[in-house]
Amino acid sequence: MSRAVIAFGANLGDRETTVAEAMRELAELDGVELVAISPVYETPALTDAGVDRDAPGYLNGVVVLETTAHTPHQLLAALHDIEAAHGRQRLKHWGDRTLDLDLIDVDGLVIDDTGLQLPHPRAWQRAFVLQPWLDVDPDAVIPGRGRVADLRAQAHDEVTRR
Repeated sequence: MSRAVIAFGANLGDRETTVAEAMRELAELDGVELVAISPVYETPALTDAGVDRDAPGYLNGVVVLETTAHTPHQLLAALHDIEAAHGRQRLKHWGDRTLDLDLIDVDGLVIDDTGLQLPHPRAWQRAFVLQPWLDVDPDAVIPGRGRVADLRAQAHDEVTRR
């Protein structure tokens, strides 16, 4: 059994419905059991150039799941399939999106290949990942970075619990 942390976000369309449907679709994957879903946070859009207050805001959170049927690469492929089913288009780096599902951690594994980086390379810097993760797992650790609680104390991007 593997335990995975997935960050979710959406800033286009009916964000609430999209996130709810994506969580249902994750739960319906073969060999997957949802362990926890964090509270949802509202965050401003983050682009390559920084915060974009003119872009629609995001709903963000984290889901923790356990799987007996998916390797990290298979789980990432399933996340991409769910994103695509919700109209996700990868036209612009850090652009607006209907749904974003990022694989943040799987059992503390460190993977760095062309298809997958674990832990997620920027999760340790993002309050919109760290805060909801802290809500569902106060003892969480990011391999090579430290305790999520300590990292959250250092991350200053704006997150507002809904």
